[in-house]
Amino acid sequence: MESDPAAFGLEDEPDVISARKLDKRLAEAGSDVTALRDVLAWGRDLVSTNFYAGVSAHALVRANTRLIDQTLAHVWAQTLGEAASRLALVAVGGYGRAELLPHSDIDLLVLYPDEGLGTADQVLEQFLTMLWDLRLNVGHSVRSARECREQAGADITIMTNLMEARLLAGDPTLHRAMQTQTGTDSIWPTDRFFAAKQAEQVARHAKYDDSGYKLEPNVKESPGGLRDIHTILWVAKRQFPGATLTDLKRHGLLTAQECAELVAGQDFLWRVRFALHLIADRHEDRLLFDYQVRIAELFGFVDQSHNRAVEQFMQLYYRQIKALSCLNDLMLQMFEESILHPDDEAEPARINRRFQARHGYIEVVDPGVFRRNPQALLEIFLLLQKRTELRGIRAQTLRLIRRDRKLINDRVRADIRAKSLFMEIIRQPGGLTRALRRMNRYGVLGRYIPAFGNSIGRMQYDLFHTLTVDEHTLFVVRNMRRLAMPQFRDEHPFFSEIMDRIPKPELLYLAGLFHDIAKGRGGDHSELGAEDAITFCLDHGLPQWDSELVAWLVRNHLVMSVTAQRKDITDPSVIQEFAEAVGDRTHLDYLFLMTACDIRATNPALWNSWRESLLKDLYLATCRLLSRGLANPIDRDVLANETRDAALQRIGREANVDAVQQLWTRLGNDYFLRHSDEEIAHHTVAILNHGSAAPLVTLGETSTGGVTVFIYMEDQDHLFAVTTGVLAQLGLTVLDARLETTEDGYAFDSYAICEGDGSSISDGHRREEIVETLTSTLSNPDISSVNVTRRTSRRLRHFRTPTQVYFSSDADRGRTIMELVTGDRPGLLSIVGRVFRKRGILLVAAKIGTIGERAEDVFFITDSQHRPISDPAVFNELRRVLTRVLQTEDSLSTDEAVAYIE
Repeated sequence: MESDPAAFGLEDEPDVISARKLDKRLAEAGSDVTALRDVLAWGRDLVSTNFYAGVSAHALVRANTRLIDQTLAHVWAQTLGEAASRLALVAVGGYGRAELLPHSDIDLLVLYPDEGLGTADQVLEQFLTMLWDLRLNVGHSVRSARECREQAGADITIMTNLMEARLLAGDPTLHRAMQTQTGTDSIWPTDRFFAAKQAEQVARHAKYDDSGYKLEPNVKESPGGLRDIHTILWVAKRQFPGATLTDLKRHGLLTAQECAELVAGQDFLWRVRFALHLIADRHEDRLLFDYQVRIAELFGFVDQSHNRAVEQFMQLYYRQIKALSCLNDLMLQMFEESILHPDDEAEPARINRRFQARHGYIEVVDPGVFRRNPQALLEIFLLLQKRTELRGIRAQTLRLIRRDRKLINDRVRADIRAKSLFMEIIRQPGGLTRALRRMNRYGVLGRYIPAFGNSIGRMQYDLFHTLTVDEHTLFVVRNMRRLAMPQFRDEHPFFSEIMDRIPKPELLYLAGLFHDIAKGRGGDHSELGAEDAITFCLDHGLPQWDSELVAWLVRNHLVMSVTAQRKDITDPSVIQEFAEAVGDRTHLDYLFLMTACDIRATNPALWNSWRESLLKDLYLATCRLLSRGLANPIDRDVLANETRDAALQRIGREANVDAVQQLWTRLGNDYFLRHSDEEIAHHTVAILNHGSAAPLVTLGETSTGGVTVFIYMEDQDHLFAVTTGVLAQLGLTVLDARLETTEDGYAFDSYAICEGDGSSISDGHRREEIVETLTSTLSNPDISSVNVTRRTSRRLRHFRTPTQVYFSSDADRGRTIMELVTGDRPGLLSIVGRVFRKRGILLVAAKIGTIGERAEDVFFITDSQHRPISDPAVFNELRRVLTRVLQTEDSLSTDEAVAYIE
């Protein structure tokens, strides 16, 4: 039995594969496996050719399904003989839905009479063997109608698969018996089925963090994907057996426009899936980086000056799933009302002249509310904030929001009522995150703030930004809100304390809403966003000072993170420069919270205890300077002496004071500026207790739970390269390196580290492994290098980051700063260390910044005489070697890199 074109809502589409020609080819092939493979290859080539020619995915899915339907029916007749009429071959699951893509699984059910298979088991085995010989991805089950009922009654997944069953060949009475046995009168009545599928969707969405806007979404399973359309159809079919999307329109559950949107969305996602299957040459539903560029080309996108083709394609994808998510909400709400409250005439509870509540959901009092008063499109979300007992918006009202949101125009935006409603939403003590998410999901937020609308679905093709701009923005605001809520104070208590101090939290929320709003326009998005922000704030009645603060935060939202992660914040001059840029404690508090919430929402792996400690250290140092006054900068010697005194107090009676002082005289002020008193106490006690000539390797804890490796031994010119090589080989990430060499030639080297995925190192065995491996390697005088054999991850291999090397002078500290931007790879620091060693360059410190696929590292270096480097020839040589070794477009293997360096 061939798939029904009406199921796709496109009855008039041309056939890609002629049923008559296919039958003729199958008849000529008979039971010859080689000939049948040729028929399948012919059909697949036709489908593939038509895909690249731009034929609709609906037609392609129908053609692919026809190819398999007729082939299976042919093989069934060839192998089962007279048994073919006593059994039934049924397509189930996605295949039963006639949704068959090039490498989809072919799920089959063989039905037999209640009295049993009889002698048909042998010929049935021949049938399945031939399918496997044809290299079809077949999954099968063999059951009677009664067994179908028993298993479907116990498992909602089996029930769902059987609902989509299509008879392919054999006895139709067995198929009808199965349908009767599994009907709503027998098992899974509509209300129970609906509740189960709704819970199933909630669990599936949670698996993907309730977001379909990840870097590599799953086209089928992520929120807004094909499975959300399936859920609509499954619930519909339980209520209206055999229903298709077009049937939902006939039943009045979908408008013509909504039906067209669902069909178009399904066609788009099918086309993406088709492309994935063809490019990967296997079953693949994940829109991986490996495929995104190629699919963007297939869809006809081309690079633009400020918008790459792949980013344009992914924005289309994300906007499509956003629309489908909204339709999924609407349809499931419609089903809930029709299933749980059929023919309900319950009296609604009036809220005001425009809105009322029914069964815990808000609705308009009549369909013309939004047309008469477009400001009500904002008011409804404010009411949901204020009335926490309301669970959501009724389906018919959702439909009206979708219909009337276009009424939000310049005239409405200029209306004082709309402005007042929006600011009241921002200032509400609760429910802001949910309100903004709903407004974005249902297309209202982007209408009210057009610049935000332009950011919807916009992605940046890198590993740093893990969400689309609009989703990231709402996560930033969500992080800010949680800092203000008592129930979340335990998450980040230090930040919550500062949140309590800022006078107007709504200014922070507005800055979060606007900080990335100008992404993708070209130019500096911080400057452009600041212009948008101050215009918006002044238009919405905020005082000049408040408006300028919001704009200042947007303009400077990256300054604190760049200072903390790329500059030496132990240098008082760096703190002085940053404090002068901030100006006062109020601006510092707002910027600190803005920075932390932004980093946490950009990339979960980016936020860890080390970055938290960097921000806190910068914040506290700036607070101290601001309290002293910018005209009274902190003296380096005074600061170093304060740290010495604090460290000595920590040590207490654990060590002899004279021995401590003798050890410290070997160290300059830089050591006491770069380390906390806690770290210095740990280093000192460990060294004084170390009674061996072997290298001392010890792990320490930072105040925020991070881990540092401290190494004390006779200095070697290869020490940095070997140490970082060992750490890379162990799968660890270096976050920071602070290196000190005493006048008598001993290294005091400290490395902040974490696991490769950004997590902290808590396992005791893992810690022992790190210490033992480093100690063993550094104790061996014959080891001057470590060959890092760990492979670059799939994601990293896919990106191409040009290598760039910049030099600048740090005359006050007597050193040179080298900034390196390149593609991240295992062993990168070890390679850089080898380059330095070969050229007699001493490394004083390093700030390691991995931004997704990009390594943005800063090295503080001197020549072999501890002097700054100023010779342009040395700079050119370093740039030439590092570019040749690390250039990702022409990347050398580790062995090649070593040979080139040496």
